[in-house]
Amino acid sequence: MDIPILYEDEDVLVVNKPAGLIVHSDGRTIEPSLAEWALARYPEMNNVGEAWTSPQGEIVPRPGIVHRLDRTTSGVIILAKNARAFSFLKEQFQKRTVLKEYRAFVYGNPKEDRGVIDAEIERVRSTPPRWSARMKGQGTRRTALTEWEVIRRGIDPKTGEKVSLISARPKTGRTHQIRVHLQSINHPIICDSLYAKGRACFLGFMRPALHAFRLSLTLPNGEKKDFEAPLPEDFLRAGALLSA
Repeated sequence: MDIPILYEDEDVLVVNKPAGLIVHSDGRTIEPSLAEWALARYPEMNNVGEAWTSPQGEIVPRPGIVHRLDRTTSGVIILAKNARAFSFLKEQFQKRTVLKEYRAFVYGNPKEDRGVIDAEIERVRSTPPRWSARMKGQGTRRTALTEWEVIRRGIDPKTGEKVSLISARPKTGRTHQIRVHLQSINHPIICDSLYAKGRACFLGFMRPALHAFRLSLTLPNGEKKDFEAPLPEDFLRAGALLSA
């Protein structure tokens, strides 16, 4: 399995996760995961982190995993190599001092150049499971905040439909937060079969057009670092089409 390493020291491992790879086992299927890849390279990570209990009651180990990306999301993710680093990083995520920036291609052209989505997220009874956004104070109080900004507006050359490339900066870390929030302002992510169900996949995408572009935080050694994951091939192709 070829996973690009963006940074590494004695405490952490920062990689560019490819789309299609799960971060850790879901307790239902047997398939490669980022956690298993890391453990094979660094056996000493075996007891680092916290296990997860699946809906079926299975205890799933998550060696080194501090935060998650969806299976279909590509981009930067950091893993802890030891217990001290795990606790140090986890505290930053819990206190929301980690800065995260995503890139996404969305349907339509937002009227404004930038905005803030402040809407609670709650689980919807559905198969597969999904989430929805409600106005603040009306949901189950899973507060979620996302800042967004338009990078480029254009059209899909094949259909003539409006599309945009945006930057999204989640200030909280809720499940499917960016996908749910962008749907709530009527600009869902292109090719997102869950939150843009039934819509055609523009710009050649075969998966939700979401990429974890930048992660900024303090390392256990005290150094503040910015990590960027280069845009994957499908994003580069889409950007070229948008500029054509």
